Amino acid sequence: MCLVTGEAVIDVEQASAGRFPADPLAVFEEWDAFRSWAAELEAAGVQAPAGPDGSVSPTPRQVFAIGLNYRDHAEEAGLAAPESPSVFTKFATSLTGPDTQLRLPGGRVDWEAELVVVMGRRAEHVAAGGAWSYVAGLTVGQDYSERDVQSVGPVPQFSLGKSFPGFAPTGPVLVTADEFADPDDLAIECLVNGESVQKSRTSSMIFPVPELIARLSAVCPLLPGDLIFTGTPSGVGHARTPQRYLRPGDEVVTRIEGIGQLRQTCVAA
Repeated sequence: MCLVTGEAVIDVEQASAGRFPADPLAVFEEWDAFRSWAAELEAAGVQAPAGPDGSVSPTPRQVFAIGLNYRDHAEEAGLAAPESPSVFTKFATSLTGPDTQLRLPGGRVDWEAELVVVMGRRAEHVAAGGAWSYVAGLTVGQDYSERDVQSVGPVPQFSLGKSFPGFAPTGPVLVTADEFADPDDLAIECLVNGESVQKSRTSSMIFPVPELIARLSAVCPLLPGDLIFTGTPSGVGHARTPQRYLRPGDEVVTRIEGIGQLRQTCVAA
């Protein structure tokens, strides 16, 4: 795990002499202590070599994902805006880092740009008004979706169709909420081969981040390191006329204001 401060990239385990290990999940378990240590480190100007480039939370115990959380996406899907969050999961084996090859398993693979929340404290029955204090930070995510598998069966197989290896890249960094002028209003965009296919702002969410945390934590505890994929705006390939899906050689770039970008190059499985 690395800490980015200014232009420095700091290996957390090395700089803390083992006080905070390389495993991000162990750091999230002590998030308040880590934030205090990081603030002191930044003030001291300490620098150290960079560590490996991977998912910002590679071993979460729970990965939540929200469907139809932008009104324009619900409209392009021909569905009414939901009255409560539509929740599914992406299995943890689909997680990967920010700059990867996306192996296409065949069928119809689609893109879905998403803001991803990483939890920093256990949250149980949390009120929306205090929800941001439970968040470790925000990152960029993609909810890649294989539409054939997703639609097989008498009911949709959302979790299965969205959980092939590499279908949940996150990164490139985790940014704490206090770094944004307004963490509820960030520009989000997805480009395929340089063409902007999705462009919106996270303020267009039907259920903003605090409301999602309140709704989810009312049912089950959210644990340090857990991820919440918060939904995608309009512009997915499945809703286009004609429909458009990813092919070998395609490049997908996903970016969010103040965080950075992901980049996947599509290859045949």
